[in-house]
Amino acid sequence: MPTAFEPPQIDSADAASECNGVDVTSENFMAEVIEASHEQLVLLDLWAPWCGPCKQLTPVLEKLARQSDGALRLAKMNIDDHPEVAQQLQVQSIPAVFAFKGGQPVDGFMGALPESEVKKFLDKHLEEGLGVSPAEALMESASEALDAGQLDDAIECYSAALAQEADNVRAMAGLAQCHLAKGDSASAAVILDGAPPHDNDPSLASARAAVALARKIAKKNTDDGLGDEGTLNAALAADGNNHQARFDLALAHHGAGRREAALDALLEIIARQRDWQEEAARKQLIEFFDAYGAQDELVIAARKRLSSLLFS
Repeated sequence: MPTAFEPPQIDSADAASECNGVDVTSENFMAEVIEASHEQLVLLDLWAPWCGPCKQLTPVLEKLARQSDGALRLAKMNIDDHPEVAQQLQVQSIPAVFAFKGGQPVDGFMGALPESEVKKFLDKHLEEGLGVSPAEALMESASEALDAGQLDDAIECYSAALAQEADNVRAMAGLAQCHLAKGDSASAAVILDGAPPHDNDPSLASARAAVALARKIAKKNTDDGLGDEGTLNAALAADGNNHQARFDLALAHHGAGRREAALDALLEIIARQRDWQEEAARKQLIEFFDAYGAQDELVIAARKRLSSLLFS
């Protein structure tokens, strides 16, 4: 990022409605960004009408600005109409977002980050952070209920969060995961169909992967039958290298919510015979990773074990 910023010499103008941020031009940039940043944090959103990711990010920024209770000012600039500022900030791609304080850009990011990451970015620069919205409080309660296996309570909280914020993709993802945990992949799929198809929030990607995995396992069970766990365990006791039994047992563990056991079973196959069935265990493991989410502690540990097995 540039160490010093020399704003264009322009006149100020009356501010537009700030409900969802102010539209910034070359004429009002000095007043709406530079001068305003001496009073509060100003977030400059550089966008263009042809930019798809910009259309994903800007509503997130508008929402967070509304939640900031006046601590954050959102300034939106169409760089096709007003390219000078983007050039001075050496912007290579959009969307590009810069935080201004005291008349200078102090931080920034590029790309359509998910809402959770944008919040982390803003919390670094707002003295009291953004706080917790009512919908977020409901989602925290829902997550705790889900972790405790209280699925009906979790569904109620996620549904209430969506009643407050109908476009909250993390609430959609959480609600879908609840239905998956109840064995209802059809309802989970319907919920996810209502989410923006190109939204890159990690929780949404994880939920979509989990639905795809549930459908795959259901089809395999219908076509081939997975066998009951007692039979599979007996087969492994008789032959520790019965990789098909261990593979099917991993799927059974996953279906029962025993994530760690599911991951362990696949890692054991890789340790014993990495190339079994054209690396079926490794491929299935990656599907589990996608469904559980990259930040899941079990996934992080399993990835390290997988790397050790593959590259040792």
